[in-house]
Amino acid sequence: MRTAYRVETVRAAEAALMARLPDGALMQRAAAGLAAACCSLLGKGRVYGARVVLLVGSGDNGGDALYAGARLARRGAGVTAVLLGDRAHEGGLAALRAAGGRVADEPFEPLAAADLVLDGITGIGGRGGLRPGAVPVARAARGSGAVVVAVDLPSGVDADTGEVRGEALPADATITFGAYKPGLLVDPAREYAGALRLVDIGLGPLLPGVPDLEALQHEDLAWLLPVPAAESDKYRRGVVGLVAGSTRYPGAAVLAVAGALRGGAGAVRYVGPAGDAVLAAHPETLVHSGRPEKAGRVQAWVVGPGLGEGPGAGVAVSEVLATDVPVLVDADGLRGLDPSAVRGRGAPTLLTPHAGEAAALLGVAREEVEAGRLAAVRELAGRFGATVLLKGSTTLVCGAGGSGPVRVNPTGTSWLATAGSGDVLSGLAGSLLAAGLPALDAASCAAYLHGLAARRASEGGAPVTATEVAGSLRGAWRDVTATDGGA
Repeated sequence: MRTAYRVETVRAAEAALMARLPDGALMQRAAAGLAAACCSLLGKGRVYGARVVLLVGSGDNGGDALYAGARLARRGAGVTAVLLGDRAHEGGLAALRAAGGRVADEPFEPLAAADLVLDGITGIGGRGGLRPGAVPVARAARGSGAVVVAVDLPSGVDADTGEVRGEALPADATITFGAYKPGLLVDPAREYAGALRLVDIGLGPLLPGVPDLEALQHEDLAWLLPVPAAESDKYRRGVVGLVAGSTRYPGAAVLAVAGALRGGAGAVRYVGPAGDAVLAAHPETLVHSGRPEKAGRVQAWVVGPGLGEGPGAGVAVSEVLATDVPVLVDADGLRGLDPSAVRGRGAPTLLTPHAGEAAALLGVAREEVEAGRLAAVRELAGRFGATVLLKGSTTLVCGAGGSGPVRVNPTGTSWLATAGSGDVLSGLAGSLLAAGLPALDAASCAAYLHGLAARRASEGGAPVTATEVAGSLRGAWRDVTATDGGA
């Protein structure tokens, strides 16, 4: 499992480690890892004679860049530092000059010829975007055609939240030290980070056991996903009930059932007016046209996909929430959802909004949710006392109450933004709930498999349909249970 920690936690661990090490040793460790990563990015045999530009701020990231630049200069690279702060790290600057590097009189000429640019303008404590004086230089670096490497974090993004409040410098790769920071894994900042590489500087034993952010990998799912025992029958494996679809949106029911059938439960009960369409596509489904309470025994309910805006949707949600089994509420079921009705439940509840639905539940603009996804998912989980899966470019899952690590989903593709894909996800997550997974694990595993299935269906970058995503879930399941690799 990949983990990430807030700035204050990382700094506390760094302070504890520095107290045990000779002065400057920690920065040298970071610089050595940074220089090695730059050599790798430049390519074998291309370090000698390469033109490297360091964008140096006044903080420790500027010092890391200077010491790394000195190492590159000693290997034959032509290294030029552009000083953008009101001061520069004295030891790093002396090391660069001693190795043959130089300080530029102006930034734009060396940037125009650069092969690689090291972004050490601001560090993990930076807030609010780049300062105005650094903006033209950052734009020139991005437009130079050079490989841009961020030191620990792209300058201008928020390390703790992933927010980008102002101009930032997008990187082709980010070399981060000691631990991942939440902003490197959460959009919109994640899009600025490029490829991520973690340099071990010895912080691991000093970091707390509970991180701020988690990202599951293949081996985590292999351990979490349900496996039937020899004596299992369909009821022991779990039965998931779906209240979905309408005369206007029968496809939502079909797609939700498709996801549920591939999610590990032993049977799927469908309740709603789209029974004929469901049976035509999935004859193994148990169909009921009456009320949910008369449908038969289930171990979890999914309610909401494609219900439409009529009064029947609210009635269905209320009836399902009154049960004593886990409930997933999605799509039309989220409209006007009463927090007290959710908080008063004795069984777990999982909400799966996209940014627009989350904004409506919180009473804020959609743009506010998209800009601050971590804050939004924690606020929803706290307000409703429910586990929340916030869908989007970075899908986040937060446990009920809003405390504990938030899980970020590392799989998926932009082609997943297609009609009906959320219905598949709801059915899949509901099936995992019925199979016995806790809400946090069911949501996290469903998002992971859903994203992995989309990658498989996309075949390297082609458009996909929700039906194709559902059809690829079986292969995605096999991938995570038959490999010891990660995503």
